[in-house]
Amino acid sequence: MIRLALALLAALTLIGSAAMATPIRIKDLVEFDGVRGNDLVGYGLVVGLNGSGDGLRNAPFTEEIMVNILERLGVNVTGEQFRPQNVAAVIVTATLPPFARAGGQIDVTVSAIGDADSLLGGTLVMTPLTAADGEIYAVAQGSVIAGGASAEGDGAAVIEGVPTAGSIPSGARIEREVAFELSDLTTVRLALRRPDFTTAARIEQVINADFGGAVAVMLDAGTVMLDIEATRARSAAHALTRVENLRVEPEGRARVVVDQRSGTIVMGADVRISTVAVAQGNLTLRIEERPLAAQPNPFAEGETVLLPRTDLELAEEEATGLAEIREGTSLSDVVTALNALGVSPREMIDILNAIQAAGALHAEFIVR
Repeated sequence: MIRLALALLAALTLIGSAAMATPIRIKDLVEFDGVRGNDLVGYGLVVGLNGSGDGLRNAPFTEEIMVNILERLGVNVTGEQFRPQNVAAVIVTATLPPFARAGGQIDVTVSAIGDADSLLGGTLVMTPLTAADGEIYAVAQGSVIAGGASAEGDGAAVIEGVPTAGSIPSGARIEREVAFELSDLTTVRLALRRPDFTTAARIEQVINADFGGAVAVMLDAGTVMLDIEATRARSAAHALTRVENLRVEPEGRARVVVDQRSGTIVMGADVRISTVAVAQGNLTLRIEERPLAAQPNPFAEGETVLLPRTDLELAEEEATGLAEIREGTSLSDVVTALNALGVSPREMIDILNAIQAAGALHAEFIVR
């Protein structure tokens, strides 16, 4: 069986032709300049917890924000000693989507920053959310939906999921809009998510062919410039609507991605291997020292001497074999043949790494 599999591997001479790439919409390949979200963050307080909040002695910032909130509501607690266990300090995060308008609602994520055990059943008190410029763009408030559960007794505790983090669907209302007007743009840059000269050139060709003129130009491997005025569209939005639905066959680099922790190997169709010989086997050398004590006869003059004795054992497991991989063989054929030989995924990773080190693997080799 082994010899048959070796003969199969040595006879791999078919050059696997790269499969034709499926045409992809331009909207799935690029990002339009200016059409992006903005991250928001805020610091707030969750109340109404069932004794699972912060210990105020260990989280003094929780007491501080609670005092500030109560004072804004007209309750004077200066100098008072209170230790409630139903409140927790949290960080609130959200993303302001592009073209969001005042009055709209967005989802928020709530995460405990103190020693609270759970946010289940809590309510987020009104929390302003700011962007990188320090301005307030939204205000969050509502009931927290936590994604876990916890229970504990005197001798044991059980936690499922992460009860110290949760979300509030549509929990923030937009109060300020981002100052960006798409209609004022005369040109728009298309930024490729995976920069590639061939893909950028194909995007330029497809756009120019659809509009019947030179309305797009490739600036580099990651950018294509679109002239809005040259498209003669009613607006920039109409031009982008037409562009984003055009289809292009993307071109990517040949890659082999290896995850050593899980033994996963992912490869592209364009990966090729030059002529190389592969041998795989294990050699085991075992050395054991067994000194022998030599003693003189009774009533004889002399000393006890330790005589060195060494046991050597050299064992070589049956090797997978020596196989020749010929020029142009696709990596998928090689992996199929190695699987037929019963090579484990981790041994296969070592073999591919050795082939890459020998300079015979023509692809980007990524190890994680």
